[in-house]
Amino acid sequence: MSMSQPSPAQLADSAFNTAQKQFDIAADLLQLDGNLRDILRNCKRELTVHFPVKMDDGSVRVFEGFRVQHNIARGPAKGGLRFHPMVTLDEVKALAMWMTWKCAVVGIPFGGAKGGVVCDPKKLSLSELERLTRRFATEISIIIGPDRDIPAPDVNTSPQVMGWIMDTYSMAIGHSVPAVVTGKPLSIGGSEGRLEATARGAVDVIVEAAKYRQIPLKGARVVIQGFGNAGSPLASFLHQLGSQIIAVSDSSGAVHNPRGLDPSGLRMYKRETGSVVGFPNSEPIDPMRILDLPCDILVPAALESQITGRNADRIQAKLIAEAANGPTTPEADEILTERGVFLLPDILCNAGGVTVSYFEWVQDLQSFFWDEGEVNERLERIMIRAFRSVLQTAEQYKVNMRTAAQVLAISRVAEATRTRGLFP
Repeated sequence: MSMSQPSPAQLADSAFNTAQKQFDIAADLLQLDGNLRDILRNCKRELTVHFPVKMDDGSVRVFEGFRVQHNIARGPAKGGLRFHPMVTLDEVKALAMWMTWKCAVVGIPFGGAKGGVVCDPKKLSLSELERLTRRFATEISIIIGPDRDIPAPDVNTSPQVMGWIMDTYSMAIGHSVPAVVTGKPLSIGGSEGRLEATARGAVDVIVEAAKYRQIPLKGARVVIQGFGNAGSPLASFLHQLGSQIIAVSDSSGAVHNPRGLDPSGLRMYKRETGSVVGFPNSEPIDPMRILDLPCDILVPAALESQITGRNADRIQAKLIAEAANGPTTPEADEILTERGVFLLPDILCNAGGVTVSYFEWVQDLQSFFWDEGEVNERLERIMIRAFRSVLQTAEQYKVNMRTAAQVLAISRVAEATRTRGLFP
């Protein structure tokens, strides 16, 4: 790791600070009452657990995990669970806060939560992963539930992980509770369209933003940082619209071809080899360098704090679409705004995942399921409406899209908090 780049731990530690800075900018514009400001810039609950897991060799390892609920004024808490070696409580708090604003900006009746376990799932066997998941689910069962806090997949977690959590919770309750998590396999109450929802929602707003900024999607050069649950299908959707995917990266490295990469071939290659590195007809490139490539659309779809004050002046994209959570720091936002780069903020751009999670939750509660066409149609309607509301707010307050999305979301959460009042 070069001396100029902060460590992943340092990046994670700055995440909640970033979230609070973004909040303060919007709160100032809204002239938010000091008491409300104190409530909304802090998390409601923070649970830290340390739990033992029996490994395949008979040894026992103790893991650390977190579940944070930021705000529940507008409904049950909602947010993903990530399994990653660099998970910190600070990072999880930031992600929980962003989830609150994300749910509010698209108008779904959830508050924000997030969770994680400090582990490297790639170094665990399937049975070890299952035991870890079930034990963690038991530890956080004191605050989760279909009407309290509904986890979902995130970095390094999958529909199968959600299935184990649903089963563990259901066994303790004594009956099946499919609505306790979303992002489950279809066989146990998952929703059609959930796997690709984040990418599909991002494309819905990219299409609207491209129209607004007069960027033709046919032939547009696209760079995607992170070829995972969001980045991979997003590449395919944009390719279908005629865009050229010129570079992608994953946790192992990055590849580049100025004439374009084939997303379906790339997906098959990664499934076979575990990485995009070495993909035929591509050149290797430094993963951080792909952010600087000349392109029309840049999609950060990896982790937090990737575009910072150190590299924002080198970004050459006309449009940035944040498929990841918190990839841009406040310092970078200022630089990008000054340079006229149009940015679709995370709480708008990647809200397709939580929107279809909401659809899944509703379907589970009603035991009545929709087909994929209906799911996608409802998603598109919500994403376009949210984009237009944020754009209108940006024009009204004469601010960038990030601040506009925050202003819109915070005003909705503040109104709910104010209306409910304080108990007792």
